[in-house]
Amino acid sequence: MTNIHAIILAAGKGTRMKSTKPKVLQTLANSTLLGHVLKQAKLISQHIHVVYGFGGDQVKQSVDDKTVNWVEQAEQLGTGHAVQQATPHIEDDSMSLILYGDVPLIQHNTLAQLINAGTKSGVALLSVNLENPTGYGRIIRNNDTIQAIVEQKDASAEQLKICEVNTGIMAVQTKLLKKYLAGLNANNAQGELYLTDIIKSGVNDGKTIASVITTNEFEVAGVNDKVQLAELERIYQQQKANQYMEQGLSLKDPSRFDCRGELTFGQDCEIDFNTLIEGVVTLGNNTTIAPNCHIKNAQIGDNVAILANSVIEDAVISTGASIGPFARIRPQAHIGENAKIGNFVEIKKSNIGKGSKVSHLSYVGDSTVGEEVNIGAGVITCNYDGVNKHQTIIGDGAFIGSDSQLIAPVTIGKNATIGAGSTITSNTPEGQLTLSRSKQKSFPNWKRPNKQ
Repeated sequence: MTNIHAIILAAGKGTRMKSTKPKVLQTLANSTLLGHVLKQAKLISQHIHVVYGFGGDQVKQSVDDKTVNWVEQAEQLGTGHAVQQATPHIEDDSMSLILYGDVPLIQHNTLAQLINAGTKSGVALLSVNLENPTGYGRIIRNNDTIQAIVEQKDASAEQLKICEVNTGIMAVQTKLLKKYLAGLNANNAQGELYLTDIIKSGVNDGKTIASVITTNEFEVAGVNDKVQLAELERIYQQQKANQYMEQGLSLKDPSRFDCRGELTFGQDCEIDFNTLIEGVVTLGNNTTIAPNCHIKNAQIGDNVAILANSVIEDAVISTGASIGPFARIRPQAHIGENAKIGNFVEIKKSNIGKGSKVSHLSYVGDSTVGEEVNIGAGVITCNYDGVNKHQTIIGDGAFIGSDSQLIAPVTIGKNATIGAGSTITSNTPEGQLTLSRSKQKSFPNWKRPNKQ
C-alpha cells in the first residue's frame, strides 16, 4: 500500500512553555517543532493533514505549503478525538501515519519501517524502552504479542514496572482506523478519547499488532517545556556534528558547533569552536573557519580563510579570499578571488574585485571595487544622503589613502591615488593623485589652557 496519509497532531497549547506561541511553534535549530515533523513526513507522504487548535492562525501562517490540509480540533477531547477530525478527509484504501507536532527528531527511515509493518499487519505502533518510563503509556504484551496500551494514570502497580512505552506514533490502515475510532469512549481517568484504545480494539478484532522498537529515545521524545526543548537542541546539534564529521568535516570541538540550517562542504574543511551556521551555507575545499564566527546563507569558495569573530550573511566569498578577524560581510556582498577583508571592516551590497584589499577599520557600501585596489584604514564610502543610496565605483589598481571619505555618487579612476584624509565629492581621473586638504598651519604663540 503506497497511498500514505500523514496526520500530524498539533492542537495543544503547551502551557508549560509559558509562551504566547502554540507549543508546535517553539523553535529547535531555527525551525519550528512542527516544521521538523513536516520535513520528515513529506519524505514519506504526499498527503499531509495537520490537526490544529490553540493559536490556529499562527500555526497555519507558519507553514508556507499549499498542499497541507488543515483540520481544526475546536475542543481538545483527547488524541483519539483529534485523529477523528482528520479521517473524513482520508480515503479508506490508504495507510494513515499518525505523528505529533511536538516530537521533532523523528526520522523518516524509522517511519518507513513502521509503515512497512503496518502494511503487513493492519496496525503497527512505534515503541521505545525507557529507563524511567514515568508518564508514558505502557505496552502490555502476552507471550511477546501486544495486547493493549495502558496510560500511566490507569495503570496498576505491576504495569507501572513495564519499561516499554508507547510513543503515540502509529501506522494504521485507514479503514481499520475509522472503524476503531468509532468505538472509542471516555471511560478513563482523563475523561478523554484515547487513541491508544484502538490497540485493544484491534486485538479484539483478531489483529496482530505489529511494532517497531526504536533504540533512539530522543527520536521519539516530546517537548513540553523549555528545559526539554534545550535538551533536544543539544541532541540535534550533536547528531548534526557527528553526521558532518563522518562526511569528512573537521570540527575542533563538536560540542560547541551549531548548525541551524544546511551545510555542504568540500574536502579538508575545518571549523573551530563556537561557530554558528544558519540558512544554506556552502564551503569549497580547504576552507577554514576560526572561532566565534556566524555564517548565514553564504557561498564560500576553495582555500578561503574566515578568521575569528567574523559575521557573513547572504554573501559570496570567492576562492582564496581572507575575511577578518572581526569582519562583517553583509547581504549582497561579493568578495573576489584572493581579496582580503581585514579586521573591523564592514562590506555591504558591494563587489570587491580580485586581489583587492580592505585591510582594516573601513566601511564599503553600495560600491563596485575593481581588481588590485588598496583601501586604507578608516576609509568610508558615504553611500546614503538621508533618503537615497548612491554608488561608488573604484577602478582597478586604485589606492585610497587612510581616513578618506568618498561621497557617492562618485567614480575613482583606474590606478588613481587618493591622498590620506581626503573628502572626495567629484570623479577623479585615472593615474593621478587627488586630495582635498586644508593648508596645515602651526601657531607659535598658542598656549594650552590651564585647568581652573
